[in-house]
Amino acid sequence: MDEKVPLLPQTEDATMRRPTPKRFSRFHAAAFAFVVGLFWLARTWQCADPFHHHEDEAESKVPLEIHIMSKCPDARDCLEKLVVPAMANVSDKVDFRLSFIGKTTDEDDGVQCMHGQTECLGNILELCAASEYPDPKIYLGFTMCLSRQYQKIPKKELVEDCALEHGMDFDTLNDCMSREDGAYGMDMLRTSVQRSADLNATISCTVRLDNKKRCIRDGGKWKDCEGGSKPEDLIRDIDKLYKESKGWTE
Repeated sequence: MDEKVPLLPQTEDATMRRPTPKRFSRFHAAAFAFVVGLFWLARTWQCADPFHHHEDEAESKVPLEIHIMSKCPDARDCLEKLVVPAMANVSDKVDFRLSFIGKTTDEDDGVQCMHGQTECLGNILELCAASEYPDPKIYLGFTMCLSRQYQKIPKKELVEDCALEHGMDFDTLNDCMSREDGAYGMDMLRTSVQRSADLNATISCTVRLDNKKRCIRDGGKWKDCEGGSKPEDLIRDIDKLYKESKGWTE
């Protein structure tokens, strides 16, 4: 990818004031302010929900990450049979991340993809979808839509249809793909591929839950799926981890 490759092969505030007594000293003012402060502090304590302490919601979400290749049938099956159905039920409880598998090199702009250059473009396209539309329910649906016809990635007709289906703007995706003459997307892909390598996620699809390997889809079969490979199994595990992160007990 030595040269730019396009996405397609072608009122005024009126306040009622109470008269101030002539002998309203600084001491009185300070005392008044103190009492008012106590009053509002008490109100705040009364109105606060004892079960919500304004904690950072992101900190209590369960990390869920999948490592895939855009033109891989196992990635398609992993999304369709496990990840997307589970996310439909627990998306508000997870900190989701989509990562890609490849090889970083000093050639081909720094990344090689198992299924060729079109797969690299597909990976970048799906990273752009996640970047421009960060709600996992949106970009995961788009990614699954593409994967159903992964052989056609990144043909314009397929991308347009999937973008329309999931409320995305085709031009927005195309702009991301061609930003900085393609360097922006390639940097995202290289970072993503390096992350997968650092985490020893080398098989598409690898599912990691709570920063641990949870399940693998390889060669049309589920492997190393302790606890089960069905959506309800993953949902159960996420619910358990989420309750633990909140300090909730049964």
